[in-house]
Amino acid sequence: MNVLVLNCGSSSIKFQMIATDLEKIGQNADRRLARGMIERIGGEAICSFQAEGQPKQRSTAQLRDIRAAVDLIIRWLCSSQAGLAEVRSVSDIHAVGHRVVHGGEQFTQSVLISDEVLRSLDDCIDLAPLHNPANIKGILASRELLGGGIQQVAVFDTAFHQTLPEHAYLYALPYQFYRRHKVRRYGFHGTSHRYVAYRYRHLLNVPRQQVNIITLHLGNGCSAAAIKAGDSIDTSMGMTPLEGLVMGTRSGDLDPSIIDFLMSKEGLTAQETEGLLNKQSGLLGISGLTNDMRELLDEARENKDRRALLAIELFCYRARKYIGAYLAAMGGADAVVFTGGIGENAAEIRTRICQGLEWCGLQLDESANSTLTGGREGLISTYESRLKAYVIPTDEELLIARDTVRCVSQGKAAG
Repeated sequence: MNVLVLNCGSSSIKFQMIATDLEKIGQNADRRLARGMIERIGGEAICSFQAEGQPKQRSTAQLRDIRAAVDLIIRWLCSSQAGLAEVRSVSDIHAVGHRVVHGGEQFTQSVLISDEVLRSLDDCIDLAPLHNPANIKGILASRELLGGGIQQVAVFDTAFHQTLPEHAYLYALPYQFYRRHKVRRYGFHGTSHRYVAYRYRHLLNVPRQQVNIITLHLGNGCSAAAIKAGDSIDTSMGMTPLEGLVMGTRSGDLDPSIIDFLMSKEGLTAQETEGLLNKQSGLLGISGLTNDMRELLDEARENKDRRALLAIELFCYRARKYIGAYLAAMGGADAVVFTGGIGENAAEIRTRICQGLEWCGLQLDESANSTLTGGREGLISTYESRLKAYVIPTDEELLIARDTVRCVSQGKAAG
């Protein structure tokens, strides 16, 4: 089955075309036929497309909205420019899988998209006003361009964390706010944490019930998850992706009273304060230079810039603190797993995070750690470590494609 995977943001779309089949999922026989990204939708958009085994094709196009961008992706996939033997026309796109950021409490797993599901996604807009509207636009555009007969599936960032117990997901606010407005911890990056737990299980050849790990998704957005017996029991992001670890431009944890204090002292509106915490804080805010960890590491090495060093230390300290908290919450774990752009590629950051964790039995193998970058997976702690450390590259798009195949197959069987 050829599955078009779409990740629609407010001004960008990432996509992949993945060929996968239900009976081959356990064999890792999936093929990534094409991938790409469109940025700056709403004006002169920048397009980067790549077919399997071919160089990237870069271009620009006037794209006024998400529908126009999805249309361009579909036309390219079916064109001679892409040259895909498997996709010659729209009829060769068999299903569409969508990343949907927020599923609220309604969705605990991926689902076939129906009119009822769309109405429920509308109900979740208040919980994710920056993300869900764009996700919904991508779904509607796909339905219009490919026809109502094509099956579409929603895969939720929040679904994996729906196993959190009540004492982990509730905030210590008056309980009526949860009952009235569903104010609670939802967690995000769930598809990534779920995929990494799946890969860990297969690497070690252990059953799901023996997966007791702490996963760190470290990129421009960062989150930690405590996974016990295969289920997420706690996670660092909260009702929104702002809570938790230090991120590229997000502050992570802070004293809530700081918000009112800054609004009063700086004369900021609520919207300006939200922008400050989401887009001007984190690594960018501390360093005053960049939210790119690669650039911060270069600046620290070459110029010993104090604020670059401080941003790096703050980032690693917060991650290490969450590891300690989750070890306590879980009653111990078997491994810490690094993933995401920083987690997969920045060996120095992994070293800094693991320093000081010798007390719980984690001993880093510096040789293995320094060589495991660029999409490679494996053990980076010594074999004698009581608490192991691994690098496992995430593959959210592959999991979305596989979930899409499962949902479509189950839906047809049920029908």
